[in-house]
Amino acid sequence: MPVAPACPVVPTATEPKRLKKMAYGHKTEHRLRVRAQIVLHAARGRSNARIAHETGLHLDTVRAWRGRFAHGGLPAASASSRRCAVGRSSGAWSARSCVAWASVSGLRDTEVTSSELSRDR
Repeated sequence: MPVAPACPVVPTATEPKRLKKMAYGHKTEHRLRVRAQIVLHAARGRSNARIAHETGLHLDTVRAWRGRFAHGGLPAASASSRRCAVGRSSGAWSARSCVAWASVSGLRDTEVTSSELSRDR
């Protein structure tokens, strides 16, 4: 069975700075840091297997986050929905993660409303 090629990751002009801030910031939540590191490695042209080996993550985790970023960029991960546009109920983010991602992504506070956040509790 042939292996599907990895999704190409091409960040916009402003995204690398935000991703580096997320990946190396001391106040960034761990899971957001890991996601940013995956995207930065992918943007450098590394394979999913190499990223998984270097970060100690499962290959499926790397593949999932690389694909999510490739198809929607930072805005797709921090859209104003309960699940932050992850797209699967199994991949739902907590409200705190959504707000953290949105703040690092440079989104306005109004894009994630308090009524949406209260539904998660």
